Amino acid sequence: MSKASVQESAESLGRSVGAGERSAVDVARAFLAQASRTAPRLGTYLHLEPESIVAAATEIDARRKRGETLGALAGVPVAVKDNICVRGVPLTCGSRILERFRAPYDAHVIGRLRAAGALLYGKTNCDEFAMGSSTENSAYQPSRNPWDLARVPGGSSGGSAATVAAREAPLALGSDTGGSVRQPAAFCGVVGLKPTYGAVSRYGLVAFASSLDQIGPLATSARDAALLFNAISGPDERDMTSRPETRQVSMENLERGVRGLKIGIARELLGEGLDPEIHACFDSVSKWLVAEGASVVDVKLPHARYAIATYYLIAPAEASSNLARYDGVRYGLRVPAGDLREMYEATRGRGFGREVKRRILLGTYALSAGYYDAYYLRAQKVRTLIRRDFEDASRETDALLMPVTPTPPFALGEKSEDPMAMYLNDIYSIPASLAGVPALSFPAGFTKGGLPIGLQLTGKPFDEETLLRIARAWESKSDAARRLPPIALEKAA
Repeated sequence: MSKASVQESAESLGRSVGAGERSAVDVARAFLAQASRTAPRLGTYLHLEPESIVAAATEIDARRKRGETLGALAGVPVAVKDNICVRGVPLTCGSRILERFRAPYDAHVIGRLRAAGALLYGKTNCDEFAMGSSTENSAYQPSRNPWDLARVPGGSSGGSAATVAAREAPLALGSDTGGSVRQPAAFCGVVGLKPTYGAVSRYGLVAFASSLDQIGPLATSARDAALLFNAISGPDERDMTSRPETRQVSMENLERGVRGLKIGIARELLGEGLDPEIHACFDSVSKWLVAEGASVVDVKLPHARYAIATYYLIAPAEASSNLARYDGVRYGLRVPAGDLREMYEATRGRGFGREVKRRILLGTYALSAGYYDAYYLRAQKVRTLIRRDFEDASRETDALLMPVTPTPPFALGEKSEDPMAMYLNDIYSIPASLAGVPALSFPAGFTKGGLPIGLQLTGKPFDEETLLRIARAWESKSDAARRLPPIALEKAA
């Protein structure tokens, strides 16, 4: 029986465990050994129980020996962002207000993973209630970038992206509201997919902004991201926004290359503020697409420049409503006080961090009497215009190519005192979130200093396959997706 390697793909691991060529326990122990070396320095996990993971892997092996059919993710460890419910496991959302809370049920995606034979591996660190772009807003610990421990891994799914980059787990789930899968994927040099809104059930995902939230896969390759997307996607009657149009990705079609595809570029987005090395990488990939037989055409997204302002009215407004349920009565933390009002105030004052309080205040103000029409309603109208921009562009193209972030990973603490600078980091990822279209971050290159550069593909609703197909074609030609951060290559002492 061959020994598992943390550098193997999830596809290879699942195939070999399913065929009995290696055990799920062997796979689990290989990744746990890697995590024991790297996770304490990266701050990737909030909850990781090696004994429980080995026990779960033992059960997967027993199922195979009993002749049960295991799915494509047989014995493959999948780390889970700590805002997704796993029955009986701590669920903190990176917040003190849920410090001792355990989820009473499985999220829809967790049920799908269990059915696919996956090994649920641990809860990853995140910005509090998924609010942030650096994973510095976790109430417990910051996460660090595997390529440079002095820099952020991005956020809010920074723990999930970093654990995949460091090969502590081959796959992870994140959640993307304004770019929280794609931005950390770009900063950590892995693949991150925000599915079409409605393609993956949100049942069991703790709500931040319900009209934007999506669960998405993080992986080391396009094929592995497709494998995880296929496992978790599909309609769910418990989520009224779940859509029946969802399509599985054909693994065979991912090998078809880019010949004949039409790629759109919105050049007005490539101006001031974009790092020169990211711009140069963008140009390089554009030329490669043409050389491989795709055509590149200019498109217009005239309302994308309003996306940041629109997002920071809609998302906080929904957050202020969703987070009202954390009052000290029903969930987690309760701070005793003289009467009910004082208890509410003390619990929320102590339980929520600064960024969460800031967004609740912003959202409550935008929804308040006298300001609703001026702010929230106007933002919803602009959102419609942004969505129509994407619809117009998709009539002429198969996908759009754009940056994920304006800069490479920034230093820890560099933007923590400047919320506007932090918010602008999502300038390229938010438009697709507002439009509800699928979007993919893939490793496209590296800066001269050795930091990852990610580029973004957006597409037509429920056409995740084309985005993954383009990324797969690029990674078959480029070494950007195959390079490993130094911390992942360290040997055990």
